[in-house]
Amino acid sequence: MATAVPAERDAVAGALTEAATGTSVDVLAVGVGPAAAAAGTATALARAAAEGRPYTLVVSAGIGGGFPPDAPVGSLVVADEITVADLGAETPEGFAPVTELGFGAVTHRPPPSLVRELADVSGAATGTVLTVSTVTGSAERAAALRLRHPRALAEAMEGFGVAEAAVLHGLPVLEIRAVSNPVGPRDRAAWRIGDALSALSDAFGKFAPVLRSCTTHDR
Repeated sequence: MATAVPAERDAVAGALTEAATGTSVDVLAVGVGPAAAAAGTATALARAAAEGRPYTLVVSAGIGGGFPPDAPVGSLVVADEITVADLGAETPEGFAPVTELGFGAVTHRPPPSLVRELADVSGAATGTVLTVSTVTGSAERAAALRLRHPRALAEAMEGFGVAEAAVLHGLPVLEIRAVSNPVGPRDRAAWRIGDALSALSDAFGKFAPVLRSCTTHDR
């Protein structure tokens, strides 16, 4: 389980401990941003494999911005697509994702049945969660992101990095986000970080039975 910062790690770890999953789970704070998330996750996966205790599932979990009105503050989003929003190039015609340049990938898709089960037990919305290196701070950029990614429900800074590491190790990946603020103009007064962390913790208490059986799901 990969989170960005200790507060997110503690919210998830506390919920899983109380739920007594019966499954070995490590909850790690791997850092902020896609590069730190990829490096931290890849290191943890490689170390576990070398020690003979390989993981079977990787989860990127934390708080993030939600695109109103579909993902209001305090709500939960389970990604059915983990997409990097700003990996590419500016062209005279606008932004071109790296795939149009002939390189790499911009989207990873979690196991559909696992996404559905998590959404069912928690009431979470499902859709695209965008990974950005720069958090959106204007209505113009929020609108541009929704235009390019009409299914986007949330944005955060780590999911795609975690997914890249998981895929390199042949593992399925999930991204879970509790919404702490609207995507758009930066307004600290509108942030509800405590509420989002509580929602994240509550969700993982419900997720525990589903995650316990995750090895039986499609990849």
